[in-house]
Amino acid sequence: MPDVLLASCAAAAGRDEDEPLLLAALAAEGLAASSADWADGDVDWAAAAAVVVRSAWDYAPRRDEFLTWARRVESGTRLLNPAAVLAWNTDKRYLRELAATGVPVVPTAWAEEPGGVDAALARWPGDVVVKPVVSAGARDTARFSSAERADARAAAGGILASGRAVMVQPYLDRLDAEGETGLVYLDGAASHAFGKGALLAGEALGPGLYAEEEITPRTATAEQQALGDRVLAWVGERTGTVPLYARVDLVPGEDGAPQVIEVELTEPSLFLTTDAGAAARLAGAVRARLS
Repeated sequence: MPDVLLASCAAAAGRDEDEPLLLAALAAEGLAASSADWADGDVDWAAAAAVVVRSAWDYAPRRDEFLTWARRVESGTRLLNPAAVLAWNTDKRYLRELAATGVPVVPTAWAEEPGGVDAALARWPGDVVVKPVVSAGARDTARFSSAERADARAAAGGILASGRAVMVQPYLDRLDAEGETGLVYLDGAASHAFGKGALLAGEALGPGLYAEEEITPRTATAEQQALGDRVLAWVGERTGTVPLYARVDLVPGEDGAPQVIEVELTEPSLFLTTDAGAAARLAGAVRARLS
């Protein structure tokens, strides 16, 4: 049994570009490591010194099962990130908590029942994005113009019918030119940043495992880094732990100032390929947790 098991999923086999880099870096740290499907009932997770959640990208349609698995693993060995963090982070209503602290978050209207959908959609006259509070890989997410409110309403209804609450956000036009900026933190310290091209062209994203993205190395601005650091500090206070890994995704608001669109603590791609030292830093952080 390896020292470290990376929790993945069957559908992600061979598709996670981070995995081979991390496995090699862990080996360089003297740690035997391999990956396994989190849903495979034959895996003895407790035999590993640590289980690191990585490409468990299929968890969203069976979130309850995934969280039950996480709690079971944590009862037998070290789980990174912890089960309580995963439970909190896999429902995007954590963004409502973050916004309440004064952190700039993309404006969001929430609909938890059919009667709230029209009010949520009426918040912004232009293009809006409709998405579920439980999702991964941008599935079931779509952009709608002002002329497509009936389609947006139908999309929201489908999300509610699946048992998930709905988020409605204005589409930020500067995204088309500037894209998103992701800030990666490893063991509480800033590691690297990357750029992500605009994703939404009007059609719902799904039903694939994840949406294909254009990723490039990027240097965060001082303003972006300060916001990411502020968010990570809040995460530590809110969860009572320093996550092994965290990703703070930022988008430009109407005035160009960064806003938080997501804080990923569950199974985010860390895009280790965009920074030559990132895999070694993550492996070192895992080694430190085991020391």
